[in-house]
Amino acid sequence: MEKKIKFAVVGCGHIGKRHAEMIARNEECELVALVDVKDASTLNIDHFAVPVFNTLEELLQSDLEIDVINVASPNGFHADQGMQILESGRHLVIEKPMSLTKTDSEKLIFKGLQKHKQVFCVMQNRYSPPSVWLKDLLDKGTLGKIFMVQINCYWNRDNRYYKPESWHGKSDLDGGTLFTQFSHFLDLMYWYFGDVKNIQAKFADFNHAELTDFEDSGFVSFDFVNGGMGSLNYSTSVWDKNLESSITVIAENGSVKVGGQYMNEVEYCHIKDYEMPELAETNPGNDYGAYKGSAANHHYIIENVVDVIKGRDSITTNALEGLKVVDIIERIYELKIKQNDL
Repeated sequence: MEKKIKFAVVGCGHIGKRHAEMIARNEECELVALVDVKDASTLNIDHFAVPVFNTLEELLQSDLEIDVINVASPNGFHADQGMQILESGRHLVIEKPMSLTKTDSEKLIFKGLQKHKQVFCVMQNRYSPPSVWLKDLLDKGTLGKIFMVQINCYWNRDNRYYKPESWHGKSDLDGGTLFTQFSHFLDLMYWYFGDVKNIQAKFADFNHAELTDFEDSGFVSFDFVNGGMGSLNYSTSVWDKNLESSITVIAENGSVKVGGQYMNEVEYCHIKDYEMPELAETNPGNDYGAYKGSAANHHYIIENVVDVIKGRDSITTNALEGLKVVDIIERIYELKIKQNDL
């Protein structure tokens, strides 16, 4: 029988558990360890039946055989933990955002190259059928020249999410609304349309002053390096539940809008000489009880890691793309520093 790829997961919150679950379900993988600072008895992870370490250092000092380590800890720890993992000679799977600065992301890429190890970034929205369909349309040039792109992200994140004991909302560990909530959509934007320039932005903190260290809403506009202009409008101030996530494209040969809570519906498609195909169903969103997240596509990421390590496929989200998302967010947030609005 072919050797299984051995994984460990750092961070056993909602997303870390999802990583562990997808590894455990994949017959080519073996989950060998978990890491979390909290006491294992409080984490509801007994069913994984693997050793649980309190720190990454303890894991790396153990004599366990590990091929890949997945980082699903608070954003502010990603860079440091990622460096330790690559330094130890393991492949790295890193949750979004890759880090909180472009410089740290560059260091991770450099270390991966130096150690001949792969760095996989988690951007699971790329796998939903509408995302794949739109990417294909753009790659084939069906829409012609891109004129305008509008991205709207209107979510609910209130005191059910920003709890005092949580890392969410803390500037050093979270980084900001664009890093934790909406980096998926900036990733899709970069994947579809490439880099941006001439960024302008306006920020507000409407109802999170007591809950977070940063803005809850923003209007951002820019030009695409490849042509056309775009805007990102976002807020976590929506009352009670998520309102929408959507991307609208106005182009030479037609217009398209992909929307729904999880970018799971093609809401509008009118393109010259084109008939919309039937798309597969999108996976349901991550359900965290009181609040909802993006589509649950983590199993595709684990499959891709296995395929790449076994030489069967290329990376779907490589580290350079992860870096570009961090770079774009950092450039947007530089305008916040200049404005001193918040």
